[in-house]
Amino acid sequence: MIAATTRWLASTPTPAPKAPNADLVTPGVWGFLVIFLIAIVTILLVLDMTRRIRRIRYREEIAAKLDAEEAETHGPSGDD
Repeated sequence: MIAATTRWLASTPTPAPKAPNADLVTPGVWGFLVIFLIAIVTILLVLDMTRRIRRIRYREEIAAKLDAEEAETHGPSGDD
């Protein structure tokens, strides 16, 4: 019984299946262009985000330096 089932499953069905049409199963040129565009947009967004984060960090550093200089020039504020 097992041997008969194995032979039946191993046999080639008639008619032999055809290879699918490459235009129907691949994304084609349009699919490539869409994915390429998504990749370019993603790269540009990452670069913009990095630039904005760097700008914020530099502003915080400058604000801290200005606060330190202001505290240094005014001296201790313990005048009563």
